[in-house]
Amino acid sequence: MKTIRTRPQYSILRVRGLVFIYVLLCILTVLFSRSFFSETLYEGKVPGNLNLIVFFTIPAVLLFFLGITAISLLGDIVARRPGIKFQARLLVYFIIIVVFAAAPMTIVTGISINELIRFWHSVEADAAKTAANSFAVDNYYFHHEQFRTILQKTDWNKALPENLPANIASVQDFERDISEDDIVWKEIAFTGIEIGRLSAPPAQTEGYINRELPRDRGLIRYTTLPGINTVRVINYHLGEDFDIGRAAIDNQGARFAVVNILRDNARILILFYYGVFFFPTLLMTVIIAVSFTRRVTNPIVELTEATRRVAEGDFSIQIIARRGDELGVLIRSFNAMVQDLEKSRAALVKAEKISIWQNMAQQLAHEIKNPLTPIKLSAERILRRWRNNPEQIGEIIEDSMLAIIQETEGLSTLLNEFRTLSKPIEPSRAWTSIGESVEEITSPYHSSYPEVSFNTDHIDASVNVKIDKNRLSQVLTNLLINAIDAMDGKGVIEMRTDLVQKREMRFCRFSIKDSGLGITKQASSNIFTPYFTTKESGTGLGLPIVERIVNDHGGNIWFNSAEGTGTTFFIDLPVSEG
Repeated sequence: MKTIRTRPQYSILRVRGLVFIYVLLCILTVLFSRSFFSETLYEGKVPGNLNLIVFFTIPAVLLFFLGITAISLLGDIVARRPGIKFQARLLVYFIIIVVFAAAPMTIVTGISINELIRFWHSVEADAAKTAANSFAVDNYYFHHEQFRTILQKTDWNKALPENLPANIASVQDFERDISEDDIVWKEIAFTGIEIGRLSAPPAQTEGYINRELPRDRGLIRYTTLPGINTVRVINYHLGEDFDIGRAAIDNQGARFAVVNILRDNARILILFYYGVFFFPTLLMTVIIAVSFTRRVTNPIVELTEATRRVAEGDFSIQIIARRGDELGVLIRSFNAMVQDLEKSRAALVKAEKISIWQNMAQQLAHEIKNPLTPIKLSAERILRRWRNNPEQIGEIIEDSMLAIIQETEGLSTLLNEFRTLSKPIEPSRAWTSIGESVEEITSPYHSSYPEVSFNTDHIDASVNVKIDKNRLSQVLTNLLINAIDAMDGKGVIEMRTDLVQKREMRFCRFSIKDSGLGITKQASSNIFTPYFTTKESGTGLGLPIVERIVNDHGGNIWFNSAEGTGTTFFIDLPVSEG
């Protein structure tokens, strides 16, 4: 038994490998997308050239693999590889499913992004930012004017904790200690809430203190000099949410700046998004679909090829059922069927061979027995004359010896033909011109059979057939003699050559047509059977020998015949145009 695989799988990666790459691609997409959206939405960064190169490397590699796959698929279509139509149709179905599945999401995403862009364009971010800043400044100046009024109307030397003016958070007095080398400020009084307490005076001159965060969060500070070495810090409470709101306005302003950047680069970002996160997934899906269709169609192609070979008579075919094959059960059933057919055919061939050899032995014995009788009679006649009348033996010895020689030559011819039929014929690898062979064979018969017209106008002299010249002459001579005998030496014999294509090989089709009586239906089924003949002097081995020679040289022979109109024999032989 021999195994068959119509063609090795030329997928760069198997389906499992492609699925693994697909999962890895999804993981990388998630990781990179988090970084992409973080930098884009929070920092307003547009991917640079280096990032574009890195991000688009994956689609480029996938496009390369898909290109190789497409070229291979196109080559199979051009070469008409078995099963390629089914594979292409199945691939088209897969791609249609992928497109149908991805199209709604793509359309919805595109519409959503367009609406987002329109919404961003409708948002007056700069106006809102300006209004918020103006409100914050106006609020600050309102409190500042209120604090200035309180400073002017309040006697701070008489201020007590229970009668601090409204919105005054605290009052803190510091005294300078000059008893040491370093100047040290000590707190000598504090009235109010703890958020305004300081460890040292922020300034030693009278006036408003520049606000520093987080030290002055929610406060406006003012210093006075009630004494020579004394500093008083008065803290006005702006409210706990003033600085928080101010920071929020700044943060939202930065966000609005990012929105403006995204709005100006929206289309570039959309192309980047689809090119990096959506397009590679789509390509990967198509590549997986191609590999999957090959995995599905390859067993079918192998079954088709194996079935064709079985139909041609090759019962030694066994298909390898790969692990996890979807058609494994069918392939195993096919292999079992072919094995059973091989056993049945072997038994049938053996029985046919035994029957053929039995028939051949019977026919050969019969053919040998027929000439033995006249040989025996001639010998007995000579012996009897020698015994009874030896002086007159000369009258019969010549005729008797000629009869013995004639029958002996017939036996020799019979045995030579039988040996030719039974021994193996080594096919010749030589190229022989069929035109030259036809001319050499027919030339002697022109004068011998003047009432036979030989038409060879349709013989192509440039055609060479792959057969030994002597074997070809033997085939043509036998067919020519049979045609002449079928016409009783009168009529037309037409010979021609045609070029025909069978699968992947070219053949020369030689035909020889006679105008004889034709072959009866009863004789047609036995025409190539050894020792079957319709001639009185025939051995019945000529056509079987012709069939044997033609078959052993890679050709075949058949005939068409109609009673009363003639017979045409056809021979196909491997051809090379010279």
